[in-house]
Amino acid sequence: MFKQIKTSGANRQVVTDLTRKLGLGAENIVARLAIAYSLGRRHKFSTSDVLDSAGKEYSANVLFGSNGKLYLAMLCALYGITEKDKNIPRLFKAHLDDGLQLIDKDLKENPNISGFEYLIDKINEGLNTKA
Repeated sequence: MFKQIKTSGANRQVVTDLTRKLGLGAENIVARLAIAYSLGRRHKFSTSDVLDSAGKEYSANVLFGSNGKLYLAMLCALYGITEKDKNIPRLFKAHLDDGLQLIDKDLKENPNISGFEYLIDKINEGLNTKA
């Protein structure tokens, strides 16, 4: 798939702040949530939408853990591509940066929500969304 992925420079501090605010574990947990949240919105990015790579770096193993194939399947299904597509790293990066910005915006609009409440709210939204 790829060896590492970096957030944008602007999202370097965002991922640290979100990790602290949500209290759900290490930064890679927030990064996983960000990717899943962005993919779940079903917005497709162009490879030209990718931001700079001056931020936090994650290895693929740290970022996805044992669920790398699941994240890859979600991305490939959204874009209608195979797991061999050369744009996969750039698309994951676009969704990582997008998801971090979305979560940051959500928490700024609702600063008193706990990490657990936030997760439950997003899960319920996803379950109630019609495909």
